[in-house]
Amino acid sequence: MPLDRLKILLVEDDELFRLGLQVRLQRESAVEILAEAHDGETAIDLAKQQPFDLVLLDIGLPGLGGLETCRQLKQNHPQLPILVLTSRNERSSIARLVAAGAQGYCLKGVTAATLVLAMRSVIAGASWWDAAATAEIHTLFQNNPTEDRALIANTLTRREQEILSLIATAKTDREIAEVLYIAPGTVRVHVHTILHKLGAIDRKQAVAIAIQNHLLKDV
Repeated sequence: MPLDRLKILLVEDDELFRLGLQVRLQRESAVEILAEAHDGETAIDLAKQQPFDLVLLDIGLPGLGGLETCRQLKQNHPQLPILVLTSRNERSSIARLVAAGAQGYCLKGVTAATLVLAMRSVIAGASWWDAAATAEIHTLFQNNPTEDRALIANTLTRREQEILSLIATAKTDREIAEVLYIAPGTVRVHVHTILHKLGAIDRKQAVAIAIQNHLLKDV
């Protein structure tokens, strides 16, 4: 997917924050906010009317709520990346965010550059969870290896699952990059994220954990 200009659906009920964010992102030539919504119902309707590269979704929406909005958006558009916006660390909500299909979240106080980086990462198939969220995912994985198998599988994005499958065939970063038509440096970032999510010290252990928990369908 070309990443030269990101077409965004911004879902935020706080009008002042929405306007402020729009002003900040307008300075980024690579970002275009195509539509705005103040609640989940409107966002769901807009997503049906035109394609977006990404949804920036406030978790504290009125009415339907951010989590349910996320769930319905992913149900209707499985490949549509969703990055949650939050005013506080949502560690206690990580399991529900992952189950709803979110690829990560950004705190509302981050710089515009960081937010754009997070958006690009999510659109490219990576995820964007902070250290506290990643620790929570790891804890869920360790404490509930069977019950939360689907949850942990969902923390691996489609791209990360592809790369994990290729790692399992003993391919190097360069070979994986050639197969997926991405840069070797991008592969290294994904591999680091995969190891971090699975709590693995190296590629071999990551594959072993994935096989043990049935996260690799073809291995």
